[in-house]
Amino acid sequence: MKTQLNMARSGIVTPEIKRAALHEDMDPSDLLKLIASGVAVLPKNINRDFSDIRAIGQGLETKVNANLGTSGECMDPELEKRKLAAAIRAGTDSVMDLSTGGDLNEIRSMFLENSPVMLGTVPIYGLAAKMVRRGQPLRDMDADALFREIEEQCRQGVDYITVHCGITRRSVQSLDRSPRIMPCVSRGGSILMNWIKKNNQENPLYEDFDDLLNIAGTYDVTLSLGDGFRPGCIADAMDAAQIDELMILAHLARRAFDKGVQTMIEGPGHVPLNQIKSQVQLQKKLCSNAPFYVLGPLPTDIAAGYDHITAAIGGAVAGAAGADFLCYVTPAEHLSLPGEDDVYQGVMAARIAAHIADIEKGVKGAEEKDRRISRCRQNLDWEGIINASLDKDLVRDRLKVAEDEKACSMCGKLCAVSCEDKM
Repeated sequence: MKTQLNMARSGIVTPEIKRAALHEDMDPSDLLKLIASGVAVLPKNINRDFSDIRAIGQGLETKVNANLGTSGECMDPELEKRKLAAAIRAGTDSVMDLSTGGDLNEIRSMFLENSPVMLGTVPIYGLAAKMVRRGQPLRDMDADALFREIEEQCRQGVDYITVHCGITRRSVQSLDRSPRIMPCVSRGGSILMNWIKKNNQENPLYEDFDDLLNIAGTYDVTLSLGDGFRPGCIADAMDAAQIDELMILAHLARRAFDKGVQTMIEGPGHVPLNQIKSQVQLQKKLCSNAPFYVLGPLPTDIAAGYDHITAAIGGAVAGAAGADFLCYVTPAEHLSLPGEDDVYQGVMAARIAAHIADIEKGVKGAEEKDRRISRCRQNLDWEGIINASLDKDLVRDRLKVAEDEKACSMCGKLCAVSCEDKM
């Protein structure tokens, strides 16, 4: 298998490693070592080329993903194209196509053709959506059909896939014993959980994990081992079901690494603030420091409409503790399919969290960005302030400078920075 992991183990600095290292301002040989040891991944399907290649993992900038895609209630490919443009404009490192409505192949092709960043999917969504459209109950899902769906999407060019391999008969029993308020909030996780119960069979993604590894290795698709039993509210965090699943994923991640398949682990979810650091540390210890991909996390459940802010708070804490990849949360979370502005706001909030985490982790160049804008503020260098800001367009639009350009409209002639001129 000519995966980035196997080539890195052989000491081969691939063109993709060179491009990803350039973004990190690091020596390609250093990135090679991170990938070879499994603490970083470089999602890049052999059947797809795109411009903004990024690596995810230890010692690298904290990356941000934007979830996009249609639903059965809203199937507008043009809207998804505009949402993709909004995510790219906001600076996302990755997008995932989570479509469940409309022509899924056409929509996925649109994302593959138009995205300059890595693209992820959840293949079971595609199969489930097709079955629902045909009026087939999900309990009749066929294992072979699921693997065909996975291979079709990998062949098409997706760079990483979420697969809920840790939903097993054992972990389902653990969940059944849990006094959770919300037992399962993962769509993929709930499909597999109920399939196991209805059919009294093992999850094929777990039972036939070697088949999954063969598909992923053939196309060098990175596996994102999904947390189907992630907590859906802070009261459910850190219970036996969540930990059992994580332990299963840790074992599978080691099997994938041994086979040369790049792997990262997905994490919660809704987590109280005082548990975020310990949950990240637990994942890192159990999973041999494999890259950690977190949704948020959200440290409160009551901020509907503002969950991009909640997620930014949790994401900063998680990133500072060692999480490597933040999945954005938009203001529409829990309420509706996000629109263009929701996507933009979600990416920006996650990028703020990622940058705060990078300062704490000592990522090269992170702190200097803050020093740069601070020097511009001290010098009343308005253009410099704009160029050093995360959202240049917003700052340019909001900035109101006094007539003499010695202050903004907040303080005017009483500006602390220029006050000496008035003494």
